[in-house]
Amino acid sequence: MQSIIEFITNFVQRPDRVLMDIINNYGYWIYVILFVIIFAETGLIIMSFLMPFLPGDALIFSIGMIAANDQQNHLHIEYIIPLLMVAAILGDNVNYYVGKRFGGWILNRPDSFFLKKKHIEKASEFFEEHGKKAIIIARFMPVVRTIIPFICGVTNLNYKTFITYSFIGAVLWVGAISLLGHTLGQFDIVKNNLEKFIFGIIILANMPLIIRLISSKLSKNKTEK
Repeated sequence: MQSIIEFITNFVQRPDRVLMDIINNYGYWIYVILFVIIFAETGLIIMSFLMPFLPGDALIFSIGMIAANDQQNHLHIEYIIPLLMVAAILGDNVNYYVGKRFGGWILNRPDSFFLKKKHIEKASEFFEEHGKKAIIIARFMPVVRTIIPFICGVTNLNYKTFITYSFIGAVLWVGAISLLGHTLGQFDIVKNNLEKFIFGIIILANMPLIIRLISSKLSKNKTEK
C-alpha cells in the first residue's frame, strides 16, 4: 500500500519522470502496466475508497504527451488508445457485475476503512440526477467513475444500455485526453511545464466533485440554520 501511495504522489509531482523510468526499466511492459492501472481505477470499487484521487486523467494525458516525444519508439499512440479503452470498458464490466451480484451485501455492511457509504450515496445522487448520461460524464470525474458502474449493477440497469454508454464514455475519455496530450506534447511550453499542466488537469477533473461537495455542505448549513 505504501508503495502505491508513493507512486501516486511521485506521479502527481513529476508524471513524465515516473513514466519514463517505467519505460526505461521495463520497456514494452509499459503497455501492461498502463492497462492494469486504468483497469484497476475503473474496475475495482475499493480503489475509490482507498485512493479517492487516482491519476487516471493525468496518466492518460501524460502518456499521450510522452508518446509524441518518445525517441526510443516504445510508445505508439495508435496502440495506447484502443488498449486503454479496452481496459476502461473491462473495468466497468467488472464493477457492474460486482454491483449486480454483491451490491446488496456490500451496501449492508457498516462503514469501514475500505468502504465509505457517503461516496456511494453521492454517486447515487449523481446518477439519479443525470440518468444514463452519468455513465459518460462520470468518466471524467475521479471517484465517481469508479462507483457509477457499481451503482448501475446494483440498480439492475439494462446491460445493453450500460455497455453502450460505457463504450461511448471510454472512447471520449481515453481518446480525447490522450490525443490532447499527444498534440500539446509537441509544444515546448508544455514539455517544459508538464507538472503545471498535470496539476491543472487534476484540478479540472476534480472540480465538478469539489463544487458538488461544497454545494452540499452549504445546503446542509442552511438547513441547520
